[in-house]
Amino acid sequence: MISASWIEKRRTHWTRLERLVEASGRSGVSTLSPSELQELALLYRQIAADLATVREDPSSKTTALYLNQLLGRAHNLIYMGRKTQRRGILKFFINDYPAIFRETFADTFAAFAIFLAGAVAGALMGIADPSFCRHLLSPGMVDTIEHHKMWTDSIVTIKATASSYILTNNISVAFATFALGITAGIGTVYMMVRNGVLIGVVGVACWREGMSLPLWSFVAAHGVLELPAIFIAGGAGFGIARGLLFPGYLPRKESLIRAGRRSVQLILGTIPMLLVAGFIEGFISPTAIPRPVKFTLAAGLFTLLVLYLLHKPVEKTPAKSPAPANPQTVPVAQLR
Repeated sequence: MISASWIEKRRTHWTRLERLVEASGRSGVSTLSPSELQELALLYRQIAADLATVREDPSSKTTALYLNQLLGRAHNLIYMGRKTQRRGILKFFINDYPAIFRETFADTFAAFAIFLAGAVAGALMGIADPSFCRHLLSPGMVDTIEHHKMWTDSIVTIKATASSYILTNNISVAFATFALGITAGIGTVYMMVRNGVLIGVVGVACWREGMSLPLWSFVAAHGVLELPAIFIAGGAGFGIARGLLFPGYLPRKESLIRAGRRSVQLILGTIPMLLVAGFIEGFISPTAIPRPVKFTLAAGLFTLLVLYLLHKPVEKTPAKSPAPANPQTVPVAQLR
């Protein structure tokens, strides 16, 4: 049978653990000092041993229930108190994503190179054969260009609807480009070539009709975000293809899982870029805002994007924890 003196002696430590758990509040262990964290871990282990002792005494059921609940709260604080999913999301976008982009830059650059090759090929074919654009562009679009008008003028009257449609379409294209990496990269190559050829043909068609400035002033502001997002999506698709085709020393399944995990992180990072690009394409690009303003906005957005992707977090040197000065801290020796 457990003596009353033993319970009174141990109760001080139980109360201290309860205070530490309550002090953490909703912010988790981040509110505790290094000495308090050490104390929390020691108290948790020792009170777990106390609970095992109390359970052996049938007359101490109330005390056992109290300790079990206390340890449950402490367990949640220690093992699930990384808390804030919001903070984890911010960390991913601020620190992790730029690092992942730089690590996989070769794949993104390959997607860009294929897109550029497609754009050059489309432009050359459009120059060599003026009728070639009619095979790729809709009759209404061709007719609008030939009348020296932008086919995007109708967007102005339905900005919200158009922006929503554009955003949905861009995300669909990005995810399709990424997902087609599972075809050993063939589908991703097709998507990059197709989009490259299309922009090359449109560029030449507008150039022939003296519409280059209206075209590129429309594309510039949202294109500096939308196109890099598509390149990154292509790089994510190539990452999957590389994991499938070149597993190295890993089993092919494991290689594909690892590549897929990294590629999913890459494609998720493009969503904010596409959100901003969709808003700009619906509300700013087709409007009568002066073209110098649009080009300035494009330059500013592209600069910010480059600075973001090249950003490296400053690594802080961990400071040595000072000796515990809190008089309520329980010495290790007393816990045993």
